[in-house]
Amino acid sequence: MDIDAWVWWLIGAVGLGIPLVLTAMPEFGMLSAGAVAAAVTAALGGGTVLQVLVFAAVSVALIAVVRPIASRHRNQRGGQFASGVDALRGRQAVVLERVDAGGGRIKLAGEIWSARALDADMTYEAGQQVDVVEIDGATAVVM
Repeated sequence: MDIDAWVWWLIGAVGLGIPLVLTAMPEFGMLSAGAVAAAVTAALGGGTVLQVLVFAAVSVALIAVVRPIASRHRNQRGGQFASGVDALRGRQAVVLERVDAGGGRIKLAGEIWSARALDADMTYEAGQQVDVVEIDGATAVVM
């Protein structure tokens, strides 16, 4: 039972795809794509040296082109993705019921939240816009 070279390249591509899934390192995906390109070269009748050169060229080209673009994209977003209550911090809300140090209600991101004033001396009346400073449990702290 003789296995063709293109099958070995596909096995290598799958082998490189496994660490991509387990570690979320995109470089493994780029190497896997290089192995697929080498498999296509082998299936079209390219020699061993050409297969290795295609693998290396495609892998290096992908790493050289895609990695800087991904890095630049990540840096433009500040490297962080806010979700959940972290995404609500810094947003504006509308007071529905008077908010003071003892509590109140606001409309934040389309939902009604309980709220309290950051400054114990401040009071916000219905209709005013407030900024969410933090989320304390299920209560928005506003100013």
